[in-house]
Amino acid sequence: MEHSRRTVLAAGVAGVVGVAGCLGDDAPDTPEYDCEGTEPAEPDTDYRPMIGDPESDVLVEVFEDFTCDGCATFKADVFPTIAETYIETEEIRYEHWDFPIPVNEEWAVPVASAARGVGAREGDAAFFSFAETIYEFIGNYSEDAIGFAAEEAGADPCAAIADAENRTYATPIGDDRAEGEARGLSATPTVYVNGDEVDPTAEAISTAVDEVLS
Repeated sequence: MEHSRRTVLAAGVAGVVGVAGCLGDDAPDTPEYDCEGTEPAEPDTDYRPMIGDPESDVLVEVFEDFTCDGCATFKADVFPTIAETYIETEEIRYEHWDFPIPVNEEWAVPVASAARGVGAREGDAAFFSFAETIYEFIGNYSEDAIGFAAEEAGADPCAAIADAENRTYATPIGDDRAEGEARGLSATPTVYVNGDEVDPTAEAISTAVDEVLS
């Protein structure tokens, strides 16, 4: 079983190598959104983006900054493999945590806030869909990019833009950052498997997960 998992991991990583170098440069064209006057919804401060099996004995926590190039690379090169191997088979609980360093003061919290709003209103699948799409615009973020990513995730683009403009989820995002600081975190992406930090690579995460599952 372990050998077959590693084979899948290798194939998954090979299939997306080279994507990250183009992130932001080849982002999709976006429509222009006229959202003037849209009010942000009351934030669900208890919302935690999570996919997989909520009852799993294996917890994978990933701290990300939406303006971090390394996080964009992780989302393009590593996350799809972990998703195929462990999340889709519901062998792990995978949680997103925000840790705005920030690499970019202008967009780190607004993009994270928009993502949380999408997830809180439309569910976890929409959150992770939004996250994957918005990273394609890294280095070229805009309100229209946020609207486009929200619409691609099946969410209201104007609501996402309003959450970004108003930093609606700044408080829970700040709480995530405080938790990261308490753990001594200083860089993103940072990955924990059942509380132990591991390298943010498919192989390292797989090794840690397989040790718990075995």
